[in-house]
Amino acid sequence: MPQYPKDLKIKRIRNQVIIPLKTKNMKSINILLVEDNEGDILLTTEAFEESKIVNKINVIRNGEEAINFFKELDNSDLHPDLVLLDINLPKISGHEVLMFIKNSEKFKSIPVIMLTTSSSEKDILLSYRNYVNCYITKPIDVSDFMKAITKIEDFWINIVSIPVN
Repeated sequence: MPQYPKDLKIKRIRNQVIIPLKTKNMKSINILLVEDNEGDILLTTEAFEESKIVNKINVIRNGEEAINFFKELDNSDLHPDLVLLDINLPKISGHEVLMFIKNSEKFKSIPVIMLTTSSSEKDILLSYRNYVNCYITKPIDVSDFMKAITKIEDFWINIVSIPVN
């Protein structure tokens, strides 16, 4: 289990972790991060915390839990405004999670960003065929990774209008 600051109020719902990030007169957005790599989870949450935009990141660590999260979702407080999805997940792949989201009338309008280490043309093509909104190959360098998250924020949170849940 990752270590979080002691003053951070972390909420657990089943196997998911809800990480509230600092918000003080800031735009509010809920992000679902489906990622199994602890290092990438930490970097992503830190990057969004520095941005002072996100108030909640729901972290799910495998594809099966992600699909179950959507199947059981009835609480608008947990309804994601944006999904960051890895392809290479335990149990069920990110491609299958993407297909589940985009084939659901209830969830298909949620923007989904593939954020993955795969630069395979096959993965990119399959993702777009299944209506991913954006495909980003994770930079290896930590500084570049943080910049990529900042650019995601700049575009998807500050520029684009996303549907209200």
